[in-house]
Parts: sequence; structure tokens; C-alpha cells
Amino acid sequence: MDGVRSVEFLIGARIPTPTPAPTPTKGVVIVGPPPTAVPTATPRPTPTPTPVPPGVTPDTPTPEPPTPTPAPALPALTGRIAFYSNRDGNLEIYVMNADSSNQVNVSNNTGNDLDPVWSTDGSKIAFWSDRDGDQEIYAMDQDGSNQTNLSNNPASDSNPGWSPDGTKLAFESFRDGNFEVYVMNDSGSGQTNISSNSAHDRRPRWSPDGGKIAFYSDRDGNGEIYVMDASGANQTRLTNNSALDCCPSWSPDGTKIAFQSVRDGNHEIYVMSADGVNQVNLSNNPATDQGPRWSPDGVKITFESNRDGNSEIYVMNADGSNQTRLTSNSAGDGSPDWGP
Repeated sequence: MDGVRSVEFLIGARIPTPTPAPTPTKGVVIVGPPPTAVPTATPRPTPTPTPVPPGVTPDTPTPEPPTPTPAPALPALTGRIAFYSNRDGNLEIYVMNADSSNQVNVSNNTGNDLDPVWSTDGSKIAFWSDRDGDQEIYAMDQDGSNQTNLSNNPASDSNPGWSPDGTKLAFESFRDGNFEVYVMNDSGSGQTNISSNSAHDRRPRWSPDGGKIAFYSDRDGNGEIYVMDASGANQTRLTNNSALDCCPSWSPDGTKIAFQSVRDGNHEIYVMSADGVNQVNLSNNPATDQGPRWSPDGVKITFESNRDGNSEIYVMNADGSNQTRLTSNSAGDGSPDWGP
């Protein structure tokens, strides 16, 4: 047992019999010199503690504080973030590393190019542009090459979103006299209205499994987040708030949807479960925070905020902590999308 020592007893040990001393022999007795006296050691005085005067508290040594354990380093931000910026005098699509390094203009056009979105494999970027005199959906390679007008319609087409397999795009179009959610092939063919509602249906985003599309609609009097099958069937409202809720973004595992809401009097980033429950304010800032997009691993969210005086790209943990500015430019930077 810990802390207990075992003791061995020697039982039945024999005690030796002492040998008798020899009898002294008569004769001359030799007397040696007297023993030398051993000096007695002088005793040391016991120190007497100095008495403490009445009313004086003796000094107690201050204990050394424990050495703090350093916080674990945050994991490096990986992947790339596409966004728009007007730092060149017009709105252009930029791409940077997720840590904000290597910011590059990839659209390089005299028109305005906005709202970039990555294909799942990171090979292409879709966006909308007014370079042809109206708003059209474009796609380009991730380095900005092969820019192609996909929608090619005289009405306003904007805010594209890729299907997970990269073969289709959802977008909003005003060609029917109101904004509707359309779907087309990645070549631009097969453009089809799937929301078919007299209200405005906007900002479609495909679920990671490809089975559903989230969007926002004002069909109930104000903007709310809806979800429908990728075919347009089973349109269901997820939020139910008197203020505007818009711009949904699926988490990579499909269990959550981030969105922006003005229910607190200003635009804030919210997150909810994919069925609409557990709606939580993540950004909690008096500025305008909008356009949330998840990191590919689902642990962070990038968004746009004007909290520093102009629109900049920010990132935070998926629980709202550690909100950090990525861009720092006197121009406006907005609408980020996080790719691999």
C-alpha cells in the first residue's frame, strides 16, 4: 500500500554467550601516561528573534507568481478569399491568401465586377458585371483568365452561386419583372426560373449536398430566409422576424446557415441550424456587418464590416470570437467568399 513501509521481524534469533574474561597474571604493572584531557566544546548561543514592536505587522515575503502558460497559437488561415474592391477606381474582383497576403486584381476590367463566388474545387470564380451595359453572370478561371458571359440576357442577372459539383449556377434575375431564383448549366444553357413567385426571391446558395437552395424572399412582407429543393419544390421559410434577414450561407457540413439580419437595429452576422432554430448573433458590433461566408473547413467565417470607417474584409471564429480585420485599404473591400 502506497505510503506504508513493511517491517521484517527476526524471530528465534540466537543470542551469543559472552566469553569469560581472562584472570590477571601477577607481575610488574606498567602504568602508562595519564590520558590526555579532551577539551569541552564551548556551547553556541541560541539566537533570540528580534521582538516586533507592538502594532507593526511583520513583513511576509511576496510569493512569486506562477509562470503563465502561453495560449496555444491560432491555426494558420488557409485557402484563398475572393472579394471586390474599388481601390482601382472601379469595382474589381481581387483574390488574396486567407491570411490577407498577396492581394491580386484578377478581373481587370473597366466595368464594375462584384460578388465573386468560388467553385467547390477552387478552379473557377463566378461573379456579376455591368461591363456589357447591364448586369450579367460571368465565370472565369481562378487566375482571371477566360472571362465568359454566361447569362447573356438584357435583364439584370446577379449574385451567382455554384452547385457543389460545379456543373450548375443559381442566380437572381429580374427578367420576369421581379427578382426570381434561376438555375443554369455552367455553360450558360438551360436557364430556368425555379422560385416562380410574385415577390422578390434573391441571393440563392446551394447546400453542400446539392439537394437544396437557400435564398431570401420578401413574399411575407419583409425579407426572410427560405429553403427549397434544388428543383424549386417545397419552399419553406426558416426565419420569422419583423426585420430583414438575408444573404444565407451554408456551413460546409450543411448543418448551419449563416446570414445577416437587422433585427438589432443594424446589420449583424447571425447563424442558425439548417432547420431555422437556434438563431444566434455572432458579430455583436454597432457597425454594419454583412455578407458572411464560411471557411472550407467550417471553423471560421469571413464577412464585410465598416467598423473601421470603410468596408473591409474580416474573419472570425465560427462562434463569433476573435474578430480580425484582413484588408486595410482606404477604398472599399466587400463581399468576400472563401475558397480552397
